[in-house]
Amino acid sequence: KVSENLVHEDLQTFLEGNLPKVKKAKKQKMYLGVMAPNLGVAIQEEVGFPCKSNELVLELLRGIRFHFEKFVSKLDNGASGKAQLGLGHSYSRAKVKFNVNRQDNMIIQSICLLDQLDKDVNTCAMRVKEWYSWHFPELAKIVSDSFIFARLVKTIGARSTLTNESLEKLTEITMDEPMAQQILDAAKSSMGFEVSEIDMMNLSEFADRVVELAKYRKQLSAYLVEKMAIVAPNLAGLIGETVAARLISHAGSLVNLAKCPASTIQILGAEKALFRALKTKGNTPKYGLIFHSSFIGRAKAKNKGRISRYLANKCAIASRIDSFSETPNSLYGDKLREQVEDRLKFYDSGETPKKNIDVMREVAKQIAAMGKENGTADDSEETPKKKNKKDKKKSKKRKAEDEAEADADAEDEEKPKKKKKKKKAPAADEESPKKKKKKDKDGKKKKKKKKKEEKQKDEDTTAFNASTSNDAPQGEGDATNRDDYTYQLLLDRIYAHLRANNPDLVNKKRAVLRPPEVMRVGTSKILWVNFPEICEMMKRDPEHVFRFFLAELGTTGSIDGNKRFMIKGKYVPKYIESLLKKYIADYVTCNGCKGVHTKLVRDNVSRMYFMNCSTCGAIRAVTSIRAGYHATGRGERRAARQSN
Repeated sequence: KVSENLVHEDLQTFLEGNLPKVKKAKKQKMYLGVMAPNLGVAIQEEVGFPCKSNELVLELLRGIRFHFEKFVSKLDNGASGKAQLGLGHSYSRAKVKFNVNRQDNMIIQSICLLDQLDKDVNTCAMRVKEWYSWHFPELAKIVSDSFIFARLVKTIGARSTLTNESLEKLTEITMDEPMAQQILDAAKSSMGFEVSEIDMMNLSEFADRVVELAKYRKQLSAYLVEKMAIVAPNLAGLIGETVAARLISHAGSLVNLAKCPASTIQILGAEKALFRALKTKGNTPKYGLIFHSSFIGRAKAKNKGRISRYLANKCAIASRIDSFSETPNSLYGDKLREQVEDRLKFYDSGETPKKNIDVMREVAKQIAAMGKENGTADDSEETPKKKNKKDKKKSKKRKAEDEAEADADAEDEEKPKKKKKKKKAPAADEESPKKKKKKDKDGKKKKKKKKKEEKQKDEDTTAFNASTSNDAPQGEGDATNRDDYTYQLLLDRIYAHLRANNPDLVNKKRAVLRPPEVMRVGTSKILWVNFPEICEMMKRDPEHVFRFFLAELGTTGSIDGNKRFMIKGKYVPKYIESLLKKYIADYVTCNGCKGVHTKLVRDNVSRMYFMNCSTCGAIRAVTSIRAGYHATGRGERRAARQSN
């Protein structure tokens, strides 16, 4: 129990007998040092003594273990070492033992074995076909199913033994009488060679093994379906038992799958493709193991990414319900499956599906109704459980708060009654007439001040409305109070002023750049055909773009008479396009407004390039282009040798 962070009865009695009693109201002066934090929490809940687990406690316990023989005189001559070794072995056995609560281990092993059996059965069935086809080649063309083919090999044996009487057996195996008759006819005029009895015995034994493997595969599949209905019924009802079991196996456990976000579940199983795409800066995968579900196959090509995201979201919900619900059932899974079906219909026909919150409420009502029906039977069988001390404290606090609120409400109800009684009492009329006159004068002065303040507020509001009404566009109505100006009205007025004074800020046009057109020239060169057009659209000097690409590619090149870019080397158009995007991000796009209406200006003093944005007016310095690749010639090498 200690390995499972539970307090045993013997440990509880030992601690209660040896530890002093602690008062809860006072500040704690003593703590119990525990190595495992979870065990400390359990001891604090059961015994009520405060526990600590930090580096100081670990160092103290290490020193106690090292000098334990000096503290206890009876543990000498290696007795403490033996005791520690035995305790360590028992603790390790308890820690590593099979966890009853984790039934998903059986699912992980079953789906791994099922996948391995699929590979083995397919390999063995192919070997049976290839082996038996030397004797009866026509059978492989007639029968396509591998399991039926292996059963037929076991039943037929040598093709010379087939007669008209064996038609019933063949019909029973193939479940098709014309196919059985076709096998009989093909056996009479077969082109295969004869096989000895020993070879046929080995072949029939091998076919028998294949049949047994196929039967065991069906049994294992049925066991997996039953196990999934117990462990993860909602996930199995959503995407099927096989795909759900593969997801659990790939995540490591159902709890790990429940902790994964929907974006991780979507690409679970496609890690290689994801990292390859990130490395090559290509398109990331849209789906992993969930591709094997029927929903993605039924969706159109343009909707496969959408439905995979939606399905991954529902898988995350279903796995969390299965992992953390106390009474698992398949109601949520069925409703989630209906939601995915409705989403497919929405992509095809445009029919709006139900909202997720409405569907969840329906299922919650169904579960509540089922609980009420089964509540009477369950209450009679179950024994009442003891409440924890914390629960008792919370209930007491709630009762005290409710009582205090009730008393406060009662006092509030009694107060106005007492005031009425005071008014009726004669003691209230004992004041002198002079004091009454003073009070009346003070009340009149206060009323006059309030009236003046209200008049000033009204004048301010009218002045504000008059000033705003002059600026308001026609057709918006006359507003007499600032509360009449809604947010949408003010927003429309701002946009109207922008359209009138500065239309470029309102009506933005998206800049579209044509991709680079690259063609091969000879065997070791490429030609960038639309290089001058792209430079003109970017409003950049072709010489600057030319130097950037030579530096990035690390090669040589030139610009021909038509201002086209000739590059030495074999480069794919996508790579040239990625470098062009990098140039646009570094030397064309403004970091402030993300606009492309910029100018590249060189400072004569500092010899640095500055980018000025004409939209927002931002100015920033850009990095200088590093020196590109330069092939040293024979003359340069000779000059270098002479200088040395």
